[in-house]
Amino acid sequence: MRQLSAENSTRIELVVSANEARIRLDQFLAKRLPEFSRSQLQQLIRDGFVLLNNSTSRPRQIVRGGDQIQLTEPPLEKIETLPEEIPLEILFEDNDLIVINKPAGLVVHPGPGHREHTLVNALLNHCSTLSGIGGKERPGIVHRLDKETSGCLVVAKNDAAHRRLSKQFADRTVEKIYLALVAGRLREPAGVIEEKIGRHPVHRQRMSASARRGRAAKTEYRVVRSSDRASIVECRLHTGRTHQIRVHLHHLGHPVLGDKVYARAAKDFPRQMLHAWKLGFRHPRTEEWKSFEAPLPDDFNQAMAASSLEFRLQSTRENLTP
Repeated sequence: MRQLSAENSTRIELVVSANEARIRLDQFLAKRLPEFSRSQLQQLIRDGFVLLNNSTSRPRQIVRGGDQIQLTEPPLEKIETLPEEIPLEILFEDNDLIVINKPAGLVVHPGPGHREHTLVNALLNHCSTLSGIGGKERPGIVHRLDKETSGCLVVAKNDAAHRRLSKQFADRTVEKIYLALVAGRLREPAGVIEEKIGRHPVHRQRMSASARRGRAAKTEYRVVRSSDRASIVECRLHTGRTHQIRVHLHHLGHPVLGDKVYARAAKDFPRQMLHAWKLGFRHPRTEEWKSFEAPLPDDFNQAMAASSLEFRLQSTRENLTP
């Protein structure tokens, strides 16, 4: 149940059922409230915004059947990030959301080492409103793309749109199709990679498909065209783990060309050759299915030509054409 508290913030009340008992508090909340990330919920618990039977608790506290839980969302923090006049390629925009073709090299939101010149700075200059769920550093940000990955990205302009979009990502009903230029010729023309992904035990900035405590991940792939040197691979994401496509293709023995973390020949390319080509979801207000395509950037086309690969993208919903 959701209701407004005296401070005009949303309070969520939940009761643990018998078949939900004997798991951690943060795990229970993550299952019941998919619009929140696990890290967000853990921070809310630590900061005292979650009560377990009217008492503060810890993320690892085990819940029991009949336990009563109250989560009160804290007041939105004032946005301190400054607007900047950074050009945006807009694929779609209305009162609820904006879909951007993000260029490679643009960081999505401020963070350590990137306090300005981000997509958020550009959005604050372009939009009169953005959702506040992401906090002062991530207003409107529903999902991310790596700095060097180009392509489709959706941003929420209000909290209602943010929650409904986040739920679609959590429920894995969003269509996410990428194009990757990878090393070598794949043995199979198509397949599914279902290797768990977790933090690398030694190199903590990397992810690994061999980690002991990895999370389930699924990538469906199809080879579009190959040369002796490289292949163009269409990847459909069924989950959204960190570096998922890059890790899965590296595990397959065909890393994304230009990837400075997972590929050896990274210096031969200006950036990792990964492009978020298609994005599809239900509009958070109308529930109409919306599909978007981001055209390939010049550096991607040049990298394909250098690898003796050429093809053109046809119109929406049509296949790639050699």
